[in-house]
Amino acid sequence: MADGNSNREGLLSKTEKDILYYEDCPGCRIDHRKETNLGAPYKELVYIWIVALCAGLPISSLYPYLYFLVRDFNVAKRAEDIGYYAGCVGSAYMLGRGLTAVLWGALADRYGRKPIILFCCTTMIIFTTLFGLSTNFWMAVSMRLLLGAFSGIFGPVQAYATEVCRKEHQTLALSFTSSAWAIGMIIGPAIGGFLAQPAEKYPNVFTKDSIFARFPYFLPCLCISIWTTAATIACLWLPETLHKHKTTNEESHGTGITEKTQENDETGSTESESLYRNRPLMSCIIVYCVFSLHNMAYDEIFSLWAVSPRKFGGLNYTTDNVGEVLSVTGLGLFLFQLALFPKLERTLGPLMVARVSAALSIVVLGSYPFIAKLSGASLSLLINIASLLKSILSTSIFTGFVILQNTTVSQHQRGAANGISSTAMSLFKVFGPAGGGAIFSLGQKRMNASFLPGTDLVFFILNLILVIGLIMTFKPFLVLPRWLK
Repeated sequence: MADGNSNREGLLSKTEKDILYYEDCPGCRIDHRKETNLGAPYKELVYIWIVALCAGLPISSLYPYLYFLVRDFNVAKRAEDIGYYAGCVGSAYMLGRGLTAVLWGALADRYGRKPIILFCCTTMIIFTTLFGLSTNFWMAVSMRLLLGAFSGIFGPVQAYATEVCRKEHQTLALSFTSSAWAIGMIIGPAIGGFLAQPAEKYPNVFTKDSIFARFPYFLPCLCISIWTTAATIACLWLPETLHKHKTTNEESHGTGITEKTQENDETGSTESESLYRNRPLMSCIIVYCVFSLHNMAYDEIFSLWAVSPRKFGGLNYTTDNVGEVLSVTGLGLFLFQLALFPKLERTLGPLMVARVSAALSIVVLGSYPFIAKLSGASLSLLINIASLLKSILSTSIFTGFVILQNTTVSQHQRGAANGISSTAMSLFKVFGPAGGGAIFSLGQKRMNASFLPGTDLVFFILNLILVIGLIMTFKPFLVLPRWLK
């Protein structure tokens, strides 16, 4: 074939690298395209943005109505106990994901990124829909557990983003994936806030005899399932990036060996080295997990705090009010991640961005108890600003550590490395909603305490976790790859 020969000649002209081209290998075709096309692959980035958004939407969409969902199940004997049961529902997703993330990463390294993404998108459609049809507390917990167990999307998507781009565009690609995930974590609650209990909010559209009246929390789940269906269809046009060929002894200087050696020289790892012995990788994952624990607890607490009564230190917001705040936050975050974050990362580096963002997050979060004392337009203005700043800073931390993690391993280990990261992060996040819900309930029970009463205790503990994470970004806790030292 003429095209195949020209491609082969184009790659083999790099005699100093001694690279062999395999016509039937999707990874080789992507490598050739990166060599001949110096621009960013925006079409593929848009596709993976759509897919990555699916990873965030189901996690957080239930937060605005979780309080009312648990209340309607009549499982809590007292109003003060609702936060505890809400935390159990929220944690079930992360527990399921923690049990299977390494498996999905390993399968993505063996069979390719695309088939795993397609399969997991399909299962997310099923279990998200079934969660919206839950009739009792245990069914809701079970569906969330299964949804988490089959949501192995984000690890393969992160690996894909770094492989489909040239090195100079990898920060932009990871900004796409992390911003999509973060926006999903924000738009998800907006969807839940606006669309939960539609028969009560929009009686002219949804009658009392409709399925949405019988299952008042089904509509937001259905909308997310429709979006995930669109993402699944979009995945069909994604080119595979994983190298799929066998290297013979005569071809030992080809792509299968030479490229791994070059990557290993940059990352400081070896092909035979266990990922668990890769100190830069594992230290990044540990620090990342601390911030993930904080973010998950914050996401749970923010919605509970916003809808809780004033007598408990909350804002007494409706689910619509929460949805409005998070919609503004999502739009601002999207613009920041695509327009400003790549420039900021190039100037400061991923680690410094994470450190500065963590320090500023402590200041922003410390203002929340004071904002709760306001009312009217001043409350609306400041809570929107604070929520936007907090999300921008949290996402900057997240993106910085995603970049660090993906530079510590070579391609043939990237899926497994992201799987380990997702597992560790998910296990930490199991305690986020459960711990956040328990701390929130504890704060409501001690409104008259002399030291850290009510929500003061809640936000103090959240800030304490941030301080621990910030300290761990320095030596000896964090070990950097050689190229960053």
